Order: sequence, then structure tokens, then C-alpha cells
Amino acid sequence: MDIQTLTNYFLEYGAFFIFVIVLLEYLNLPGFPAGVIMPLAGIWASQGQISFPMVMVLSVAAGLTGSWALYLLGRTGGSRLLDWYFKKFPKHKPVIEEKIRFLREKGCVGVFVSKLLPMVRTLISIPAGMVKMNFVKYTVSSALGIFLWNFLFVGAGYFFGEAAIRIFS
Repeated sequence: MDIQTLTNYFLEYGAFFIFVIVLLEYLNLPGFPAGVIMPLAGIWASQGQISFPMVMVLSVAAGLTGSWALYLLGRTGGSRLLDWYFKKFPKHKPVIEEKIRFLREKGCVGVFVSKLLPMVRTLISIPAGMVKMNFVKYTVSSALGIFLWNFLFVGAGYFFGEAAIRIFS
């Protein structure tokens, strides 16, 4: 999919497109990678199509919504899911158990840092629910990590996107 096609989606669906794509990513579902969508949203904001703060609000709201869903999955059925996973992939058990121990020890700091790491940032919500981390603390640490991650990508598009498009066009 090229940039022109994605731009057409922005023009057709507007802010709703940003929310849905970022939500899909934070749910760890297939879609357009938010690492591409968020810089494009930043470019869109730099052109005056939407405000930069609005892009940030939408992307953080979508990130939190997806994170909450996975947190609740971990809280309600995480141990059953993990048992099933360990049966299929027994070699992963020590590594995952170590990460859960890390999360129990580090708590909110562990969630915040994890939200800044590719791949881990979407999946950390499940073990956070499994260890029954305080929901408010989980939400605050997630929101801060999501905000920082999204700010970097949307900001890159906002400040450098036009130049990058000209270079690569």
C-alpha cells in the first residue's frame, strides 16, 4: 500500500481512520502498522487537515482502549490462555514467567517502559491483567508510555514528513 492510498483513506474517513488503525494495533490485530499511520497523521496535521493535539488525543485514546481490552483479557482469562500457550510452546515458559516476575516487581515502571518497546508494548497488557495490577495505576503508566511513543511517531510526521515524502518521491 502506498502513501497516496493511505492519504486517500485519511481524506475519506478522517479522524475515525486514525482511531481505528491505532486501536487495531494496540489490540495486536492485523491492520495497517501504526508506525506508518501515525507519521502520516502527523503530516496530515502539518497540512492543517486536523490539529496535532487532536491526533494525539485520538491515538492515545485508541491505544488505551486496546490496552484496556487486553488487560481485561489477562485479568479474566489470562492464566487459562497462558496454560494453553505453554502446552503449545513449552520452551517459552521460563522467559514468559521471568517477564511476569519482572512486572510484579517493577509494577507501573515496568508497564511504562514496556509501552516504549516494539512488540512488547501491545502484549504487556495481558500479563498486567494477570498479575491483577491496580487498574488506575496501570492506566496512568500505560497512558504515559502510549503518549510518549505516539508523540515520537506523530511528531516525526508533523515535523519531518513533508521533507521525507519529497526525498522519497
